[in-house]
Amino acid sequence: MNQYIALNEKILKITMKIKDQYPELSKYLEELPETIPNEKKPEITFDNLKTYYDSLEAFLTKYLVEHPAGE
Repeated sequence: MNQYIALNEKILKITMKIKDQYPELSKYLEELPETIPNEKKPEITFDNLKTYYDSLEAFLTKYLVEHPAGE
């Protein structure tokens, strides 16, 4: 269960970073495909959380590459 807690903390941290430092991205958080429940398997699993975290990280990284600081 500790792995779930650690992953949830990482998700919270990156989500708060996006909302605090890049508020223009907040509107896209709910649109990430990984936030849409799978109708066949609607339960939240570690793999679902990991996929969601990875998508948040990729989303933020892509934004930072395309919009370097100072532009």
